[in-house]
Amino acid sequence: MKKLFLYTFLLCIIGTATGQENKTLQGSFIHREADKNVLWLFIDGYCSVTHFKNNEYIATMGGPFTYSEANGITIQVEYNDDDKQMIGTSLTTNIHYNDEALILEGKKILKKTNNNKQDLDGLWRITGRMENEKLATIPRADRKTIKILVDGYFQWIAINPATKGFYGTGGGTYTFANGKYTENILFFSRDNHRVGAQLSFKGSLENGEWQHSGKSSKGDDIYEIWSKDN
Repeated sequence: MKKLFLYTFLLCIIGTATGQENKTLQGSFIHREADKNVLWLFIDGYCSVTHFKNNEYIATMGGPFTYSEANGITIQVEYNDDDKQMIGTSLTTNIHYNDEALILEGKKILKKTNNNKQDLDGLWRITGRMENEKLATIPRADRKTIKILVDGYFQWIAINPATKGFYGTGGGTYTFANGKYTENILFFSRDNHRVGAQLSFKGSLENGEWQHSGKSSKGDDIYEIWSKDN
C-alpha cells in the first residue's frame, strides 16, 4: 500500500499548530533502506516529500510549510497523490531537525545531504513557454507547474490545489554551471522507464527569470521561462 509511506514518516500528525516560532529549515534530506527511498526537500518556505523505489515511483505530498522547535514541521498540503482528502488541510508533525538530520522522537529518520548550493536553488513556477514559434505567457492561476531545486536535488510537480488535481511529478539530482543545466532522473510518476536518464539543457538567469531550453524527455524541443514562486 502506498499509504504506508505517509503513515511511516508522518505518523505523528496532531492537527494545526499555534504560536509558531519561525526557524530556517532548508535543504534536502533522504532515507534509504534496501531499494526504498524517501526524499524530503525544503526551500523558500515550501516542501515536498517523495517515496520511491530505485526503479519505481510511489507517492508524493507537499506544500508551504513552517517550522517551530515547539511544534515541529507544519505543512499546508497542496498536493498528495496518495490521499486527495489531505489536500487543503494543515498537518503538524513531531518531526524536528538539526544540521545533520530530520528527527522523530529522538531518532534520525532522514539524513541531510551534503550542502551543494547552486544559483538555481529555489522554488520556481513556469510562466512562459514557446508554442508555435511564439513565446506564450502562462498566467498565475490555480493550476500550476512548480519546480523545487535545493542542494543538488530537484523535483517538478504539476498540480491544481483548488480542484485537488495532480498531473505528474519527477525528480532527481541536478547541476547548473557555465550555462548548462543537467538532470539525472531518480523518479518519474508518468513512466518508471525514464529513471536513470540524464537530460541536459541550456540555462541562464536573466532579470530574475530562469530561461530553459533544449530537448524534453520525449525528445521534443522546449523553451521555457520560470519565475520565482515564493
